[in-house]
Amino acid sequence: MKFSAHPSIDASPPADPAIVDAPAIDALQALLNHRFVRPELLRRALTHSSLAHEREAAEPQREDNETLEFLGDAVVGMVAAEHVFRLYPELSEGDLTRLRGALVSRRHLADVASGLDLGRFLLLGRGEERSGGRTKTALLANAMEAVIGAIYLDAGLETARALIDTRVIAPVVASLREQLAARGGMGDFKSVLQELLQARKQGQPVYRIAAETGPDHRKRFCVEVRAAGAVLAEGEGRTRKHAEQAAARRAIDKLHENPNAAEPQP
Repeated sequence: MKFSAHPSIDASPPADPAIVDAPAIDALQALLNHRFVRPELLRRALTHSSLAHEREAAEPQREDNETLEFLGDAVVGMVAAEHVFRLYPELSEGDLTRLRGALVSRRHLADVASGLDLGRFLLLGRGEERSGGRTKTALLANAMEAVIGAIYLDAGLETARALIDTRVIAPVVASLREQLAARGGMGDFKSVLQELLQARKQGQPVYRIAAETGPDHRKRFCVEVRAAGAVLAEGEGRTRKHAEQAAARRAIDKLHENPNAAEPQP
């Protein structure tokens, strides 16, 4: 299924990054296939913390999208997990985890946001606006999760699920499954990270347990991954292996956002 990037509207950002005009909001709601009963939720989902902090004195009630992002992350993860569980019952737990991980990755969610032209609607502080925040992978992915969280609060799980199924899962899940079959391990983030670092001549990844929590029967591991003396990312999981995969996935996202993150240290 192919989606148009956005309706025919002015693609330039607003003169005031704290304002999105009503026609643009209507266009975004059309793309989301949902008209908000509580439009303040959508505005909050689009508000980056840079603007909330910048306007704090003048608008002390202004809220940013960070808690909605937290909620949306949980909703999209649950819907993606259920979808792949039902669609591919023959897969092992590890393969299902890899498939879900690819669907909820920063890079993929940023691509989904770009398909909705979400950056055009973001409410940013002046500094973030000047630094190109409307095209940053992390901001776009976070805003996508926040919008999903807002829809969940406004209309419930099934409406949020419809957006996730249509925009996040359906366009890519079949090709991801094919990759999994062809490579015998799509989403082996440790291997992908190692290949990425080698290609960039940035050394080898090194994994170290940073913390262990919980009783023996429910232990959780926190692992950090380093390269060239720099900590790239941390990950958590109920086994060391799961935590290492989570750390590798986050490191890959970080390296895509900042290719110099693993530059050799002086």
